[in-house]
Amino acid sequence: MPNIKSAEKRVKVIEKKTAENKAIKSRISTYAKKFKLAVSNKDVALAENAYKDVVSLMDAAAKDNVIHTNSANRKKAHYAKMLDDLKKSK
Repeated sequence: MPNIKSAEKRVKVIEKKTAENKAIKSRISTYAKKFKLAVSNKDVALAENAYKDVVSLMDAAAKDNVIHTNSANRKKAHYAKMLDDLKKSK
């Protein structure tokens, strides 16, 4: 445990930010699962909407440094390819 008052505050702030970041990552994961489920069910309309949602969340998280920018871009490219392949198969 910290002995200095400012260090105690930093511990509280870090715990709060960690909880916020975890919630954001969990939300991204949930929307990614919805997108992948729509792709596996071959539902183009639902997949397009889910793709927009997950990309928007990833962009916001990358902007706030919750996830790394390159990681977000790599996942977005992967999801875009999945959506493109789904559209081509129909």
